[in-house]
Amino acid sequence: MPKQDFSPSAAGIAQVTVTRDSQDDVQTRQIIVSLDGERKGELLFRDEISLAVSPGPHTIRVDNTWNRKDIDIHVDDGEHLHFLTKSTAGQFSRFLLLAFGAGPIYVSIQPAPVRASS
Repeated sequence: MPKQDFSPSAAGIAQVTVTRDSQDDVQTRQIIVSLDGERKGELLFRDEISLAVSPGPHTIRVDNTWNRKDIDIHVDDGEHLHFLTKSTAGQFSRFLLLAFGAGPIYVSIQPAPVRASS
């Protein structure tokens, strides 16, 4: 999914960006991003999605179809929050991935620092 560009300028608008580019990511399976129970898109490795949101409480869910995680956030008017999501595997899961091409892969989401525009 290409990078989506959004600049919040009107009152009552904020932004949430979820990026998937961690070097720890196993780079398999898509990660489905939902906001407040509504599916917003899928991220492959090196993708990101930016969403316009109203100020207030929200829940972001990331789901790699094997595992899912939710993060509850509060966004202020005009704020731009950044998050990093990734799919990771433990040592046994890495063995299963190498040997059989499948295994449990865990998903995570965490706040991320603002990055410089490229």
